[in-house]
Amino acid sequence: MHIITALASGLLFGIGLIVSGMTDPSKVIGFLDLAGRWDPSLAFVMGGAIAVGLVAFAFAARRDKSLLGDTIRLPTATHIDRRLVFGGLAFGAGWGLAGYCPGPALASLAGGGAKPLVFSAAMLAGMVIFALLERVSRLRRQAA
Repeated sequence: MHIITALASGLLFGIGLIVSGMTDPSKVIGFLDLAGRWDPSLAFVMGGAIAVGLVAFAFAARRDKSLLGDTIRLPTATHIDRRLVFGGLAFGAGWGLAGYCPGPALASLAGGGAKPLVFSAAMLAGMVIFALLERVSRLRRQAA
């Protein structure tokens, strides 16, 4: 049942990204271009996503178990540190330069084309590099 729920959620999310235009890099870049031809339409998409998220988190906060019976573990971290700030800046810079963030890039793979493929490959390479650097950092801390 978990696999079916994950598949249905992923398909719904991907279809929503495609219908809303989030998989079109020119639309995303137009949204991020505040000094040029700004396209505010994606602000409504983000506002709708935030509203749904607020309702979902409020619902989840009152429960111990998910609808499928799993334990709910909501984030508890509230500390803003250097890693969080620089990670957010890197994410935003990549989104602005490429016109993709991870979800829309993966949804765009279904349509073919080189740009989502190159972006996704670079994203995966970055994830691998990060994991390796984290492992090296952890080993250095343990050795010290």
